[in-house]
Amino acid sequence: MKVYLDVSCLNRPFDDQTQTRIRLEAEATTMILAQCENKIWEHVSSEMAKIEINAMPDQDRRARVLLLLPDDESTLN
Repeated sequence: MKVYLDVSCLNRPFDDQTQTRIRLEAEATTMILAQCENKIWEHVSSEMAKIEINAMPDQDRRARVLLLLPDDESTLN
């Protein structure tokens, strides 16, 4: 099964985890990414995701989110 996570999902693990909803969404994102890492699901991305990530003003956060893209999508121009 192919799974597409938009940039808001990819950002969730780096958001403030003190709110229950945000923490649960971050955990869900992490579990989905683990399924992809274990080759159970296939993580796919898009050109739009790259554009959105490139527009992120926080360089450190941008770098961390970039690492969550599928391997073949993790280099930005």
